[in-house]
Amino acid sequence: MYGAGSPLCGYTKYLRRFDRYIDGPLYFSAFAGGGPIQTHADSVGRLDKVQLKRLLLWQIAFALGAVLIALPFGRPALVSAAIGGGVCLLANWVFALRVFRRYRAQQPGELVMRIYGAEIVKIVLILALFSVAFATIEDLNLPALLGTYFAVQVLPALFASRPDARSKK
Repeated sequence: MYGAGSPLCGYTKYLRRFDRYIDGPLYFSAFAGGGPIQTHADSVGRLDKVQLKRLLLWQIAFALGAVLIALPFGRPALVSAAIGGGVCLLANWVFALRVFRRYRAQQPGELVMRIYGAEIVKIVLILALFSVAFATIEDLNLPALLGTYFAVQVLPALFASRPDARSKK
């Protein structure tokens, strides 16, 4: 794979070790002088979908937990926490639907543009939903709203990225 003329020939043992962690072969065309960059199959792999589902489920759990925590602080905190969590869940769901459609690995530029486009749609959706909330609800609790949004956006990624006991079998 990495011949004597390759600039990476001294690093062959490290690259082979790296290839074990990739689902399928990985060839570096710029360095190894080989063919095109090959990643996983032509569509989103099963592991990607499982990890996405796990992340969205963790986000739902954190949103519900934040709403329950806001319950003793009165109606404005409860409504604000529900809006913050709901906006985050809806925006991430829209992002996931746009990005994780079928794609061809031979067209990485198309996938990158899809990710950028989905992120723009997500940001516009978040700004629009928060604007509607600020315009229509008078007694929003800003710390509960933004705190719940932040918690639902950031914290589940720490739990969803941990390996599952079922995936080790």
